[in-house]
Amino acid sequence: MDTNLNHNGIRASYWLGHIVKWAFLISIAFVTLYPLIMAVLGSLKTNAELTTGATFLPTVWQFSNYATAWKQANFALFTWNSFFISTMVTIATLLIASMAAYAIDRTKFPGKKLYVALQASTMFISIGAVVLRPQFDLMVMLGLNKSLWGVIIILISSHATVYFMLIGFFKAIPRDLDEAAYIDGCNFYSVFWKIILPLLRPALAVTALFTFRGAWNEYILPLVFTMTSPKLQTLTVGLANLRYGIGAAAETQLMMAGACLSFLPILVVYMIANKSFMQVTAGAVKG
Repeated sequence: MDTNLNHNGIRASYWLGHIVKWAFLISIAFVTLYPLIMAVLGSLKTNAELTTGATFLPTVWQFSNYATAWKQANFALFTWNSFFISTMVTIATLLIASMAAYAIDRTKFPGKKLYVALQASTMFISIGAVVLRPQFDLMVMLGLNKSLWGVIIILISSHATVYFMLIGFFKAIPRDLDEAAYIDGCNFYSVFWKIILPLLRPALAVTALFTFRGAWNEYILPLVFTMTSPKLQTLTVGLANLRYGIGAAAETQLMMAGACLSFLPILVVYMIANKSFMQVTAGAVKG
């Protein structure tokens, strides 16, 4: 009798645990996907439907909103500007951050711990828009205030998080590999390019994903640098211009359609880096 009661109690606890787990996962999925679903549905409604919020699904599916948004926002040009900035920032950030992380992790010098601690402490100081004016003045002095390169240089310098992430990945690579390479005749630099960098590919893919996403979604900096050069505007800046159409009338449905179009490049980059992302995640869980 007691055995049956214990067995029933274990089964009840098992199913209760599964119910709680799936309820939690479904609620998290709903909270995460709800804004995306509403944006997609809103992009297929008329402006009147979207403003009143009377219906959940569009009465008539307005696929023409996407064509209108593409033309009004000059998507081809703005997408190229965003892609150029994001790609350059990603490549340069990974190159500079990986070399800096390698030098810090693999070398010893007096005050190393203090130096790293000071670097890390600056990540918790947020000065936001205060630095926009000095950054703009600096680019004016360099003659880059009317070029996308000014935005690229500033964005490269603002990715300290990637540097510290790579330091963590470097610590997981055994130093025995360095010593074996030195015995075979490699020097400090060839060890990085021939030994360490190939092993770091999954980590580089993950950090590239976050770097590309951050540069792609950047709004304030491109807005400041392209106010007098509309042809240099990025997609995020161009999307904001869709907010008001002809006669200054609000056209939120077009902005939502443009936002949905802007999701696509990020999804493509994620699919490319997905395998490496899963490898790093699985390794972290296994460790």
